[in-house]
Amino acid sequence: MSADAADTGDTDDAEDPTTAWKQWHEHRVATASAPYGPLALTGTYWLADYPEGRIPAVPGLWRATGGGVSLTAGPQDGITLGGEPLAGAAVLAADESPPSRSRLAAGEVRLVVIRREGEWAVRVFDPAAPGRAAFTGIEATPYDPAYAVPGQFTPYGQERTVQVENVDGRARGLGLGGELSFVFAGDRHTLRVAVDEEDGSLWAVIGDATGGRSSYRFRFLKPGTPAADGSVTVDLNRVQLPPCAFADHFVCPFPPPGNTLPFELSAGERRLKGALASGI
Repeated sequence: MSADAADTGDTDDAEDPTTAWKQWHEHRVATASAPYGPLALTGTYWLADYPEGRIPAVPGLWRATGGGVSLTAGPQDGITLGGEPLAGAAVLAADESPPSRSRLAAGEVRLVVIRREGEWAVRVFDPAAPGRAAFTGIEATPYDPAYAVPGQFTPYGQERTVQVENVDGRARGLGLGGELSFVFAGDRHTLRVAVDEEDGSLWAVIGDATGGRSSYRFRFLKPGTPAADGSVTVDLNRVQLPPCAFADHFVCPFPPPGNTLPFELSAGERRLKGALASGI
């Protein structure tokens, strides 16, 4: 996946679908509001925009190199790497761990190195972020069994990449591994989906007729890993807000062509509650 596709947490299903959905929703809210959850992101700084190596509000000297990101810091910068004060230079690779486990810190602030299509950036997660302090919850529609339907995944055979505009106004490649079809309210729909390389789980960026009105402008669908025959449950009760709904500094793709459903998907996560609601 070439953009911010990571969700804010999932949990194991219980036997009762309604109870399982409630647990999922509670876990999503708790993870979103965690000290280093998505609401704590206060900036994504692309190193190409700072050729002098100084990033606003971030100590140290940062430069992209052929092997990663070179960080030079002194005792006065207060940066720690792996829990130890950094005095000198270090070369950093992209950090795939959750922000709460980042090896880089400056006081309570966590610094995360990322790479997108060959470009390096540093993300800043601050537990004192205004968005986290103002968070009052995620508006979501209660579980409705009518929105959980059988689906069928058909792989492409090899990954295809399409250029999709992202929320920051730039087009980036979105890798797609196949198509997911399902019938809802008597009509068949097909979505273009990405496939996780590690566990084979599916992920789609989708729009619908509520987008930008009573729901965030687009949402993510993560139906899980299909069976050997391609069958998988499409539970639209679990459509979720993308990371960029929680903080503007995430890089999320808009739905690729064909992934805007022609009906009102009045299910799942809709938007943030209260003053934080945006993208509608």
